[in-house]
Formats: sequence, structure tokens, C-alpha cells
Amino acid sequence: MAIIYDKLRNWKFEDRVDTYAARDCMLYALGLGYGSDPLDESELRFVHEKDTLVVPTLMATVGAPNAWAADPATGINYLQLLHGEHRMTFHNPVQAAASVRSKTRVSGLVDKGEGKGALVITQRDIFDEASGLPLASIEHVSFCRADGGFGAGDQAPAALPATPDRAPDHVVELSILPQAALLYRLNGDFNQVHIQPSVARAAGFERPILHGLCTFGMAARALLRACCPDGPQQMKSFSTRFSAVIFPGETLRVEIWRTAGGAHFRALAKEREKVVLSNGYADIAG
Repeated sequence: MAIIYDKLRNWKFEDRVDTYAARDCMLYALGLGYGSDPLDESELRFVHEKDTLVVPTLMATVGAPNAWAADPATGINYLQLLHGEHRMTFHNPVQAAASVRSKTRVSGLVDKGEGKGALVITQRDIFDEASGLPLASIEHVSFCRADGGFGAGDQAPAALPATPDRAPDHVVELSILPQAALLYRLNGDFNQVHIQPSVARAAGFERPILHGLCTFGMAARALLRACCPDGPQQMKSFSTRFSAVIFPGETLRVEIWRTAGGAHFRALAKEREKVVLSNGYADIAG
């Protein structure tokens, strides 16, 4: 079955209401490696129940529609789908406990041509359920490798900026726990490629890979450390492209270039000198 533009563009998502608490924020932070140095007091508040600080990218795990693209009626070849880019905007500080309403829609379909694949872009807007206050907007870009050639389509989203051609201003290296994927999956992504060696090998990997959104969150952790001394509320947006996989047990090297009002970044698997996140940019207040 092929993608039918009008059908997929108007795909119906039900609103979701999810409630989370400080325990969920701490579990998310532990999956990103917070607390690996129990003497680093700057990171302990992300994993402690007293006045818990929240990594804003937690919102990537709250209210996401389940594997909707696996429904054959979408026309998407789910086995050929890759997470291409993730773009987040934070409208208000993310609290350590809340009930939130998530509204998702397909915001764009880009036909790259027969044999060249397609982009499926979803927009998820998250609001505090009690007050209606907007919390975050999330643009999820999926690259559907086998689904080009359906004809009608939208314009591609604006390209993420390239990193500057100079030495970075900050370099943050984060060790990835060997059990990082086992921790991170408890946020709700139970894809077996992250835990079962046989599934990972069948997918072409030597061993289970780390979740892309865990790598995403670890890069946010690096920018919070380097660029947000006044707290996570300084981070106003965070976007990047997924370029390659990284494995638990490796080291994530995050290179950061400061600009007026923000920061460019990229992330590498240090041991292999392989870029895993590219074209990263974050708006930083102050």
C-alpha cells in the first residue's frame, strides 16, 4: 500500500492527557546519565525529589502517539522508517509534576521522488491540562526510505543550520552507561532493537543501540551544563538531525559553538569519531 497524500495529511489523532511526577523526571534524568558522579552537586537536583530540576527534553517522552505509523492504513513502510530530525520549542518552564494535554497532527508530507523516499512531519503541541498554558511544541521528522513517488506533497521544512567552521567554544564528554538503553526504555520506548541482541543483529547492528531520543537528551544535558548556569528554564528550543547510531558504553562528545542568543552543537561517538547528531541548534535565554 502506498501513501495517499490527502488521507495521511488528515490523519486523525486523539488528544492525549498524561500525568507525570518528580519520579518520572528523575527516571528520565537517570537514563541520560545524571548522577553518574554522585559528588557533582550541579546535577544531583535532576535526580533528587527535593526541588527537582527537569531536563526540558522530558517533553519528548510525554504524550507521543504510539507507533501510529505502523498502521498499514497510513501507507508507510514502517520497517523502512528512520527518525530524521527532532525539533522542540519550550514556551514555558517544564514543571516536575503536571497533567498535560498533547495534540498531534501531520503537518507536512514531502515527496522526495520515486526511489528517494519521503518525509513525514508531525507536530505535537503540549499544554498544561489545568491552566491551558502552552508548554512545548515538538516537530518530529521521519524519513520514510521506501515511500517516495506518491505525487502531491508539501515544501520541506527549513534546513537546520550547519555548525560553524571553527573550533568549538565548549566540549562536553559524557560517558554512556552500559545499561543506559535499559533505563531509557522505561520512559515508554520499548523497541526491542534497544534491548535484544538478536533483534539488533537482525536490524544490521552488532549489538543493541541507544535510543535516538536518549542521545538527544544527553546532548541537551551537555548544553544545560555549558550554557545554562541559571537553570534549565534558559533553554528555549533544542533541535538536531540524527546522523548515526551510538551504543551504550561509548562516550558522547558534544561540541558547542556559542552565538548571540543561542548555541550550535554536534555530537560524536568519541571512540569511533563518528558524528551521531548534526546541525544542532538551541535558543538560550540570557
